[in-house]
Amino acid sequence: MAKQHWKGGALLAPVPAVLVSCGNKEADNLITIGWTGICATHPPKLYISVRPERYSYEIIKQSGEFCVNLPSTKMVRALDFCGVRSGKDINKFEATGLTKSDSFAVKCKSIAESPLTLECKVDKIIPLGSHDMFIADIVAVAVDESIIDENGRLMLEHADLLAYSHGDYFTLGKKIGDFGFSVRKKKTVAKRKNKR
Repeated sequence: MAKQHWKGGALLAPVPAVLVSCGNKEADNLITIGWTGICATHPPKLYISVRPERYSYEIIKQSGEFCVNLPSTKMVRALDFCGVRSGKDINKFEATGLTKSDSFAVKCKSIAESPLTLECKVDKIIPLGSHDMFIADIVAVAVDESIIDENGRLMLEHADLLAYSHGDYFTLGKKIGDFGFSVRKKKTVAKRKNKR
């Protein structure tokens, strides 16, 4: 396969597109974030990268907390809207019709319509250039009961999540494997019969 050489650029794709809620009763806000991900499993940490000139930047910096709300495909219009409008000018909860919900472990509100919310407390801020990275501890997770089965297992495949790729939003496609499937030994028909 022939390839061309381009200069370095932010072309990692797809990435999650999330709605970050922050603030307090006087200054609740929503901001769309595409630069986000998990940093560590133990302790659970994630990051969001935010431009210092964004309205939410100072809110998060001063409060030291935020919620990462994973949007379903039904929320794509609100997700896009919150990425192109400023909370300085409008109340984004009211403008999008999204519902504020009390969080379990942080003071800022989360989004009731989000199937999964990661409640975070800022650990450190790292200036990186165009964005500053907020590294945060995930102190609680709010999970919609509709994506939990009768055994308490999370069924994230039923959350109808979306992804972002170079300016476009996408629904997630069909499952093509699961973790470790490439090295897992397959049960043969003979072995299954012997077990009966």
